[in-house]
Amino acid sequence: MFELPATGARGAPFRAPMPVTPRLSVVICTLDEHEAIGGVLDDVIADLDGTPFEIIVVDDSIDSRTAHVVLERANHHDRIRLIRRNGAGGLASAAIAGWDVARGDLLAIMDGDGQHDPRLVGRMADRMSRAPADVIVASRYMGGDGSGLAGYRHWISRSGVRLAGLLLGLRLADPMSGCFMMSRAWYERVRPKLSGLGFKILIDIVASDRVRPRVLQTPTALRQRAGGHSKLDLRVAFDLLALLVEKRTSGALPARMSLFLVVGLTGLAVHMLTLASAQALNAPFWLGQSLAIWLAMSWNFALNNGLTFRDRRLHGRALVQGLFSFYAACLSGALVSAGAAAGLHAVGAPWYAAGLSGAALGAFWNYRAVQQLTWRPAKAAVGQAISFFSILAGRGAR
Repeated sequence: MFELPATGARGAPFRAPMPVTPRLSVVICTLDEHEAIGGVLDDVIADLDGTPFEIIVVDDSIDSRTAHVVLERANHHDRIRLIRRNGAGGLASAAIAGWDVARGDLLAIMDGDGQHDPRLVGRMADRMSRAPADVIVASRYMGGDGSGLAGYRHWISRSGVRLAGLLLGLRLADPMSGCFMMSRAWYERVRPKLSGLGFKILIDIVASDRVRPRVLQTPTALRQRAGGHSKLDLRVAFDLLALLVEKRTSGALPARMSLFLVVGLTGLAVHMLTLASAQALNAPFWLGQSLAIWLAMSWNFALNNGLTFRDRRLHGRALVQGLFSFYAACLSGALVSAGAAAGLHAVGAPWYAAGLSGAALGAFWNYRAVQQLTWRPAKAAVGQAISFFSILAGRGAR
């Protein structure tokens, strides 16, 4: 068993060669799924017996229980590899981290909570070998409207399907599917354009190129979850909307920037509400305006930390430092906005055009500034992995 450091300034870590080059690489992304991942690994290995394959588990769990289960299986199966990440979040970035180190010609993904039938992977690989396609998707909706989800999660899922079809023209029964397979050639084609934001990686994969992939679909139904919990919530819905905007604008408006701008609009509402309350209490205007600015900036910081940049979320001392750097970035953005608007108005631009242009430039400035000052990417940005484990039992392929 080898324990290897993350990718760093000196380049990628050495990885000992596996006995047989895999034809198929299965990436399984986990988040606190220690109860289920062992059975999932056992089932996938049993189903793919006779196929050259590898399994790459990308674990974002808070504790090490999931990793321990994976390591235990890896001691008996030399085809299992583990990427253990700290401070990284989101299935999309986890999937990309796994595919980036995968060696197979076919790249698959499935959940680690037991909801996906492990036999799907082998079936999709067989079908990809018989029919020319770039992507094959296991769809929950080919046989009807049921998703296996309940309540508002079902509504979010179905709404996402309709919006993807409406905004992107995707002819997929289930663009929200978390179980699919693609050719390495297609992945390498779209890799530079992937957003890596949120949990709905399939839309990123199929809508990141001007030419749509050749897609096959196969019906499936979700099984009962064996561990973990659903990640589909309102934050995921916001991520999805932002991703759809990015793909609809061909990347002109990145998904993260869309979220940042939406947060800014809510901050404007907080500002105006605070100012109106101060006026109703007969407070001096300068006091009400100052309080409104402070509350709006604090609101925007909290919301961006929990939504826009939650994969780089700040905690503890870093949270306090980040708050003050956010204040500094926003104040500098206000100066840029005011200066640009005054300059445009001075050369003859109408007041509304000057004001809107200044506001847009200030918002863009703020977004870039907080990326550099407040929510800086991790040093190991290529793989976003803090620890990389390559597990080899030294027994030869089975």
